[in-house]
Amino acid sequence: MELFEFNGRSFYIKRDDLTHPYLSGNKYRKLQTLLGIPSDTYNKIISYGGTQSNAMLALASVAEMKGWQFDYYHRQRDSVIAQQAEKSNFSDAISLGMKPIKISDKAYDAIVDSGYHNLEEKVLFVPQGGASDMAYKGISCLAKEILEFQEKNGLKNITVVTPSGTGTTAYFLARALPNNRVLTTAGVGNNEYLKLQMQKFGVLPKNLILLPSEKKYHFAKPHKDLLAMYQQLKASGIEFDLLYAPKMWLALRSNIDKDEIVLYVHSGGVSGNSSMLARYHRKGWL
Repeated sequence: MELFEFNGRSFYIKRDDLTHPYLSGNKYRKLQTLLGIPSDTYNKIISYGGTQSNAMLALASVAEMKGWQFDYYHRQRDSVIAQQAEKSNFSDAISLGMKPIKISDKAYDAIVDSGYHNLEEKVLFVPQGGASDMAYKGISCLAKEILEFQEKNGLKNITVVTPSGTGTTAYFLARALPNNRVLTTAGVGNNEYLKLQMQKFGVLPKNLILLPSEKKYHFAKPHKDLLAMYQQLKASGIEFDLLYAPKMWLALRSNIDKDEIVLYVHSGGVSGNSSMLARYHRKGWL
């Protein structure tokens, strides 16, 4: 845990980004179950998503540790983005042994809609972003650590903040912390889309609050506002990811009380910043 001074106030930062170079943040928590099982439980994992994905890199790291094959399906057009940076999550995942598989939009959408079928024995399918019930164990451990910190420091009320892609971390945190407000905002799409993603796990907890975004941002595309927030945060002492964190911090500006005690869970993902910063460079914004 680290005290972080930003915009004239203090925040507690849960430094989950420091757990591992490739397997950090909420991805470490979501995949913690896999780390604890015998290596011979599986011999291959299959997943899908974008070529800048933090979950992709985390899964590649788990597969490399366990000696499993890792097949990763992505849209053919995403290969262009992946090849624009010399070092990226995509290149790092390949160096760890990931087998990338380019497929058409139609084939990709079929996996998104209904999963991957005809799995062989000892093959595990992991939904995009690690969004599955498997994530609960690791996220409940995170919740326990937050409660221990709260009790140790005599803090009666802590508002917990985490950005959302699939909403898995925010949903399970809210379930495990029923007496704490849990704030999040949609990093992909809007809050209505985020609600649909989280409702796959069950009824939304009453303490889970989805903050509105200040404006509409297209996911994984460069935006000057997001770059400026990233730079301000980094200048204040901590580097956050460029995809999710800036939107979350922008949403926080007008949605927390002056005296509210806020604990922000750093969800990692900074390994993907090099490829995003390269895109900002090409636009001439850096």
